[in-house]
Amino acid sequence: MPQHLSGSLRVLHVLAPASEGGLERVVAMLSERQGRERAHVAAVLSPDTGDEHPFIRALEAADIPVTRVVVGPRSYLREYRLLGTLVARLQPRIVHTHGYRSDVIGGAAARAHGVPTVSTVHGFTGGGKRNRLNETIQCLALRRADAVVAVSRPLVERLTRAGVSREKIRWIPNGFVPPGSTNTRAVARRMLGIADDVTVAGWVGRLSREKGADVMLNALALSDPSWRLSMIGDGRERGQLARQAADLGIGDRVVWHGGVTNAGALMTAFDAFVLSSRTEGTPIALFEAMHARVPIVATQVGGVPDVVTSEHAILVPSERPVAIAEALAELKRDPAAAKRRSDQARERLLQGFSAQSWVDTIEEVYRIVCA
Repeated sequence: MPQHLSGSLRVLHVLAPASEGGLERVVAMLSERQGRERAHVAAVLSPDTGDEHPFIRALEAADIPVTRVVVGPRSYLREYRLLGTLVARLQPRIVHTHGYRSDVIGGAAARAHGVPTVSTVHGFTGGGKRNRLNETIQCLALRRADAVVAVSRPLVERLTRAGVSREKIRWIPNGFVPPGSTNTRAVARRMLGIADDVTVAGWVGRLSREKGADVMLNALALSDPSWRLSMIGDGRERGQLARQAADLGIGDRVVWHGGVTNAGALMTAFDAFVLSSRTEGTPIALFEAMHARVPIVATQVGGVPDVVTSEHAILVPSERPVAIAEALAELKRDPAAAKRRSDQARERLLQGFSAQSWVDTIEEVYRIVCA
């Protein structure tokens, strides 16, 4: 068991939260396990976000202290100063950053006040020139961190190639905190407006290119027409994806639910969960599907193969909608095998990704950095 850090305030988590996603859920789980006496969260927000941000509401409901750092989209110097003032006031033993912006600005503010920094790298999205430039800047900042937590094996290799010292990198897959209660299939379907007799694949994530929602739509178009698709999540590609569905002639088979708070509790509504990502860290939505015993179809990207094998899910190559369609057909063809994989997936989750083991490992990193 790691030696917990001394002092009334031990860790300041810094992030710029999206409305809801895997990174936000990881920070919420970690800070809630650490408790209000050992964790404080600095959330960098835009002026139009307001007080109704779901991430903030969830932390406050869990009695975790949160400081809102409200800045404009390019107010980097102001953000640096505000975070520096917060670090000076709270005097944490560790500043733990999450995400590109926080790694760069939050990490610099912490080091300016002599506070050690740990960063969790949840994944890289790739994409256009601007994203690639941001990721290059992020990796330069990560070279200065005292420790870097990579949530998947491919991220370890990527960070090493980017010049981050291998001695600083720790491979620590995300942990999972089971929900306090799980909705029955009937209740979850009622909450999502899904009829009892419909065969539905669920897709949960940010509507951006790296998550492969377009691949999922192409797969649905190639699938048995009895399959319907529930898309949970929002993002900048929502309109483009809706047009794609219409062009493919599947607009009436897709329901766009938008962002849904606590979407993991609704996984039981689905006959299949599909993760069609082009890149991933260790996806929390995958954990939630495993916990709900939903048959899983997932692309073999990022940390996914660290979590599930062919014993737990049907794994397919990235960018292969035909493979996803074939996997959905296989689920219908052999429901007994699908149930067997789902039961083994839940067992794998509970045995291999416990929250306490995960938090203990993170805190061991804190202890080493402070020493």
